Amino acid sequence: MLMVSVFAATAALLTGAGAPAHAAPSPVAACAPRAAAPANTVHTTTVEGVTRTYRVHLPAGYTGRTPMPLILAFPGHTESPTMFERYTGLSALPAVVVYPDGLRGTDGTLSWQGAPYSSPQADDIAFTAAILREVRATSCVDRTRTYAVGRSNGGGLVSMLACRMPGQFAAYAIVNGAFYDQSLRGCSASKAPASIIDFHGTADATIHYGGGTRLGGHYAPIFDIVRSWAARNGCIPTPLEVPVNSAVTQFLWPLCRSVGSEISHYRIAGGAHVWPGSSVHRGRTGVSDSISATTLIWQFFNRHPLTVGGRSR
Repeated sequence: MLMVSVFAATAALLTGAGAPAHAAPSPVAACAPRAAAPANTVHTTTVEGVTRTYRVHLPAGYTGRTPMPLILAFPGHTESPTMFERYTGLSALPAVVVYPDGLRGTDGTLSWQGAPYSSPQADDIAFTAAILREVRATSCVDRTRTYAVGRSNGGGLVSMLACRMPGQFAAYAIVNGAFYDQSLRGCSASKAPASIIDFHGTADATIHYGGGTRLGGHYAPIFDIVRSWAARNGCIPTPLEVPVNSAVTQFLWPLCRSVGSEISHYRIAGGAHVWPGSSVHRGRTGVSDSISATTLIWQFFNRHPLTVGGRSR
């Protein structure tokens, strides 16, 4: 792999400096002056005969006049959306953030489609499509700046969204992703390009960096998955290797056939199954407090709005 020793060459990519200007926010029917709305509202929808719930968080300064970025945030296996919101800090971003609820799986805990313990009733692709339809109809959000974030099992679902819902999201972020075999089916043939930022620790004892089995299901090695995303985008096969600090290395595929798409993977030496930089997780064994996943994700999202034709740039 190519070691890049000149940090100036990648500084713009790491910090967001020099990112392309956004396209003008796309107007939607839901954008109109209105009375102040509650910051948090809970909604229900029916998918395949199953009642599903999600919470919509409106950021400070939301007026309903100017389209804002939209982020769908999927917690990890067993986690509640409230817990996910607390340790990620996503609700502090200047974006409308939606926190969907998973379904109780075969082990009795909350989970998402694509895992060995998922509920047989889970159709989280259809659930996500329903959320997008409903939120776009009721909130002032920018269709060119719609993003998905997930951790662990939720990260596996986000990978499925990148494969199965092309053109609906501008970019994706995955932390501690669990890529079970069943979540990958059908994706190898997908030609849909996707900009994805990914974080994983080499000491993750829940989802091992080198792959393994968990709760009756096999999951793939992390770097193999990241390389498959780069191949799907038509990126150069050998990534740039950028030392961020003594514990963190960024692997970056910036040159791709799909112009503007980008794959970025942060490998955290000794990193555990936690959200990097979270104040809630700070001090735990293996966490790297020297980077903030939330900050890097937001910078990445700002570099990748959708362009005409539904492709990330």
